[in-house]
Amino acid sequence: MSGRFAAGACAALLAGCATQAPPPEPVALQIIALNDLHGHLLPPEGGFNIPDPDNPGSHIAVQAGGVEHMATMVEALRARNPNTIMVGAGDLIGASPLLSSLFHDEPTIEALTEMDFALAAVGNHEFDEGPAELQRMQNGGCHPVDGCRGPREFAGAGFQYLAASTVDLETGQTVFPPYAVREFGGVPVAFIGLTLEGTPDVLPPASHAGLAFGDEVETVNALVPALQAQGIEAIVVLLHEGGEAGGAYDGCPSISGPIVDIVNGFDDAVDLVVTGHTHNAYLCRIDGRLVTSAGSYGRLLTRIDAVLDPASGDIVLADAENLIVTTADHPAAPALTALLSDYRALAEPLMFEVVGSVSGELSRSRDQSEESTLGDVVADAMLAAEPDAEIAIMNPGGLRADIAGGADGVVTYNDLFTVQPFNNTLVSLTLTGAQIDALLEEQFQDPDYYRILQVSQGFAFSWDDSRPYGDKVSDIMLDGAPLDPAAGYRLVTNDFLASGGDGFTVFEQARDPIPGLLDIEALRLYFAANSPVAPGPQDRITRLD
Repeated sequence: MSGRFAAGACAALLAGCATQAPPPEPVALQIIALNDLHGHLLPPEGGFNIPDPDNPGSHIAVQAGGVEHMATMVEALRARNPNTIMVGAGDLIGASPLLSSLFHDEPTIEALTEMDFALAAVGNHEFDEGPAELQRMQNGGCHPVDGCRGPREFAGAGFQYLAASTVDLETGQTVFPPYAVREFGGVPVAFIGLTLEGTPDVLPPASHAGLAFGDEVETVNALVPALQAQGIEAIVVLLHEGGEAGGAYDGCPSISGPIVDIVNGFDDAVDLVVTGHTHNAYLCRIDGRLVTSAGSYGRLLTRIDAVLDPASGDIVLADAENLIVTTADHPAAPALTALLSDYRALAEPLMFEVVGSVSGELSRSRDQSEESTLGDVVADAMLAAEPDAEIAIMNPGGLRADIAGGADGVVTYNDLFTVQPFNNTLVSLTLTGAQIDALLEEQFQDPDYYRILQVSQGFAFSWDDSRPYGDKVSDIMLDGAPLDPAAGYRLVTNDFLASGGDGFTVFEQARDPIPGLLDIEALRLYFAANSPVAPGPQDRITRLD
């Protein structure tokens, strides 16, 4: 019995009952939250930066992450509270390192299933290979092109994907259930899962063909009355959208970005929000509600302690802590070690193939003009792979890791794949000088996040942020000469940008598109021909203000 019966029922049930039954005890609920794992099965290089206790104002890196160590932490957390559920806020797969991506992220799905992971919102990267492939992640089966590459037949996720705002236009139904209800101590809790409305803006068109992505606030608020009609008052939103917060990973001195307006717009019945997408770790209060994010790559887990009131059925208290998945403090879980060993045996011959070397770190970190040494090298590799191209353009979001090089600067295929894990195809195409100018102005279309394109040697431009949108770019040069607005120029980019990805719609006006190599193959060939590859002077992009 749940304790929900009225006090007056005491006399009816027990003759001679002289006192009122005590109120039901509150129910302690523990939610373990994860977001933006991106298939990082192993601890990411570089670890996780924390304040140096011995040097105020400085930071030190601790080794963190990896599903073997995460599983051990999850087991310890579960021991604290039998009412525990593990959930995710999207991008658990996609843009993954080679050990996961080589097998179309099947090992990541298996690892999460082994941890008794329960519910996950879909993120934009869950759609990288299209909706049919995401259904395969849920339901299992062999890949339609590559077949069964793994050590066993893929059984699919042991957890449930949720997609409240993603609708199949042909059927009019959501591609996965919009929410799931779980009961703890007799109290039902609804988990609504959804991704950002702008998902089509960060995917190639083929990845979201036939799908519509609804407004986050409208989607959630439309579900609230239906949940309340079922007697459900405790509502948790798992949302693949986020913000930027200053300060440490376990606090929130300030927060900005889309998540602020979204949470402010939610119905008051929504109790707490687990977020992702921005890779920023925070624990915030927005409109009185707890809003969390565990950063990225599995280096953190968020532990949320909530209190459920059996009388009202609502969450009456919620607090959280972001916990570092330190490798030193959490020994590898044997079941996960065995799982990874099965896949590593198949992947390591390719992973550890030496492809070249570097003489210094190639970093994604951008200078004041938003140019990076890694962006320069990747753009140069694209240009070298397309002999008829004059200019190469790379989107900064497609660069997923730095290249530091191992002993003596050695670079492996795995290093390159970690940088470019999407298997994008290079596309050469023709734009006029005027169209290239318009394309570069599209770098500033989002006032909260400029996407400054990385460009190849010989091409250069300047920008001035004090100028109005549409007139920020100047001094566009190719081999020292200004671009002719009327002339056609041959460019090479990846198929994501070529199809208008990241909002660069000018590419859709291009003439004579011709597909070429995979981007990872172009980078491999470049390292083979140019090693040791050196970081350059970052002299292609100039900021004037």
